[in-house]
Order: sequence, then C-alpha cells, then structure tokens
Amino acid sequence: MKTEKQVTFTDEFRESVVEYVLNHPEESIISIAKKFGISDASIHTWKKKYIQNNGALQSRGSGNHSSDEAKEIVRLKKELRDTQDALEVLKKAIGIVGR
Repeated sequence: MKTEKQVTFTDEFRESVVEYVLNHPEESIISIAKKFGISDASIHTWKKKYIQNNGALQSRGSGNHSSDEAKEIVRLKKELRDTQDALEVLKKAIGIVGR
C-alpha cells in the first residue's frame, strides 16, 4: 500500500502564493495551483485565512501547543507511554523465556 507524505509549506510560501493570486485575478486558481504544484483547495483555504487575518497567514506550528510547557508535557507523556509499552514487552518476553 502506498502512503503519501504530507507536505508542509512555510508561511512565506503560503503568503507569496496568496499575494500572487490577488495580484493576478485574470488567472484561474486551478492554473495557479498547477504552476505552484499545490492543490486549488489549499489556495482557497490560504486565501480565506489571509483575508480574515488582514493580510497575514499564521500557523501555530507542529503539534499546535499553546506554550513550550504544554509541548514538553506532551513529549514526556509520549516518552512515558513508550517506556511503559517497552516494559510490557519485556515482561511478556520474560514470561515466555521462563516457561
């Protein structure tokens, strides 16, 4: 099964595409999307956010955490979960070997 990697674009790229769209109203969104190698749905979304935010596209970044502390808490919870999973595997392995 083929999996597709999600592509992320920088805020600068998004803003430049939206500004291009706004500066070239004679071109269709579909042709601009093909030119930049992105989907037309992405352009529509970016344009809507750009207009709503008075000319700025803001992304919260990976994980969408409100603060560094929240990001660290999520990281530590994941690390704890991974450690607990590894411990369970080791317990099962000891049980199998001990038979």
